[in-house]
Amino acid sequence: MSQIETFYDVMRRQGITRRSFMKYCSLTAAALGLSPAMVPKIAEAMETKPRTPVIWVHGLECTCCSESFIRSAHPLAKDVVLSMISLDYDDTLMAAAGHAAEAAFEDTIQKYKGNYILAVEGNPPLNEDGMFCITGGKPFVEKLRHAAKDAKAVISWGACASYGCVQAAKPNPTQATPVHKVITDKPIIKVPGCPPIAEVMTGVITYMLTFDRLPELDRQGRPAMFYGQRIHDKCYRRPHFDAGQFVEQWDDENARKGYCLYKMGCKGPTTYNACSTIRWNEGTSFPIQSGHGCIGCSEDGFWDQGSFYDRVTDLTQFGVEANADKVGMAAAGVVGAGVAAHAAITALKAAQKKTQSSKEEA
Repeated sequence: MSQIETFYDVMRRQGITRRSFMKYCSLTAAALGLSPAMVPKIAEAMETKPRTPVIWVHGLECTCCSESFIRSAHPLAKDVVLSMISLDYDDTLMAAAGHAAEAAFEDTIQKYKGNYILAVEGNPPLNEDGMFCITGGKPFVEKLRHAAKDAKAVISWGACASYGCVQAAKPNPTQATPVHKVITDKPIIKVPGCPPIAEVMTGVITYMLTFDRLPELDRQGRPAMFYGQRIHDKCYRRPHFDAGQFVEQWDDENARKGYCLYKMGCKGPTTYNACSTIRWNEGTSFPIQSGHGCIGCSEDGFWDQGSFYDRVTDLTQFGVEANADKVGMAAAGVVGAGVAAHAAITALKAAQKKTQSSKEEA
């Protein structure tokens, strides 16, 4: 593997002081939810490990993941691209084009076999031999398989790469397919969202470069540190949900009071993401705070789950202000239904037994 500067080498060359470097390591630890005891380890990793080569490819997508990524504030996208990683190929961000760009793509694969990270934005269509998405004169699915063959790991950026998103929505005429269903022999990190939060994207890269391993993943392959809780669990409107206080119509009095948007179709109770904690635009806001319910874009198949304004109907919710009679009646109804069901089953068994006895006597 060719020698690549470490992150610390680059910072020193840019005139960054040791004090500023350690401050950066402290902020990185905080952003990743790590204790201050991890700061020295982060510093050591950045001082000794070479920057990791990254190939970033684009399939069927709208480039919203790249748009989100370049707006990261902690750390800044420019620091990630210019200092933390060696972004050797990204046909959206790189200056080169045409044959020069494709040459950089091949050179990176050959020089850093087994040592580069493949970042994928968008997904490959498989119908008509992949002809619905052509890059560099070839079907994208071929480019994806070629780049993944010698990659160290794969990052699936956004809902398109992770789950298929709108391109794979029914009836899916192009057979747009999530990355993990095409690349099956490499570790894959899914970072879903439409798009993912900028700091989540840079946070995943920072973690991988610092600790030289994949972050802990949930059962769907998403980083648990960002997708470990429902948006509903940390939403500032949650007390209104528990109190049974809901917006009934757009811009009604309850909406002006900031009540819960559950009845307006908010998917926060079934969506796992960091929107309600990290938020967007340097922590300024997130969709629910701006007055619109969560559409569940970080969950599998969200585009086919019905209207964004249809409420989730399988939630049990009494609310902390529900009185004992209401809860008691509901509980009694459940018990009553159970008794009725038991009685019906008993009667049915008795009838079957009686019928069987009559046949035997005959």
